[in-house]
Amino acid sequence: MTILTSVEKPSLAAQAVNAVRSYIRDNDLKVGDALPGEGFFAEQLGVSRPVMREAFGALAALNMVDVANGRRPRVGAIDGSVMAASLDHAVTTAQISVVDVWDVRHTIERRIAGLAAARRSDGQAQDILGLADAMRSSASDLPRMTAYDIAFHQAIAMASGNALFVQMVRSYAVLMEMAVPQAWSTRITREQRDIALEQHQRLARAIADRDPAEAIAAMDAHFDTSIADLLAAEVTTAG
Repeated sequence: MTILTSVEKPSLAAQAVNAVRSYIRDNDLKVGDALPGEGFFAEQLGVSRPVMREAFGALAALNMVDVANGRRPRVGAIDGSVMAASLDHAVTTAQISVVDVWDVRHTIERRIAGLAAARRSDGQAQDILGLADAMRSSASDLPRMTAYDIAFHQAIAMASGNALFVQMVRSYAVLMEMAVPQAWSTRITREQRDIALEQHQRLARAIADRDPAEAIAAMDAHFDTSIADLLAAEVTTAG
């Protein structure tokens, strides 16, 4: 005997969120375009202004709508911070590990490296080379080197020409602030640290040389080392 259960209807606020998103889509609105205010949607949907205020607040939290004080709501821009918050929460609550994230990063960033080598501008190539050099020169200052490492990967994503890749890489920044020092702590000898720094420079040179195959190989080598170092850090912490 099959038991049929009723499907719970979305809350009024959830329905209002969907209505605003549909309005944006149906009217082909773009980033920065103005939206009607709470009153318009409240009247159209037959809901109260507090319901619409809750809906706009939820959309603003997801950066889909910009509701800055004193002006009409506007269509928001894509923002990796929402993804970053979700990843940080998942790692903090042990739903996934940093190594899991780095496995996914590896898959994505090897593609990014190939695209960056094929598409980068001269200015972008110089920026990437400069950041790799800055990492080496700041190797004794871990917070500074970590900041350069984060900027290095974001610069490569920018050079790929794909805005989604840029936001995905930006979403890893918070985790990199934690993982890069952890990985670095396992590189005890000068030789180990030099290898890690040289891998970044090899990658930068491949992109500057417009060599996608070498850029992908360099990114593979970089992530193989990084993931091994992170695993070593986890073992050390557990011990």
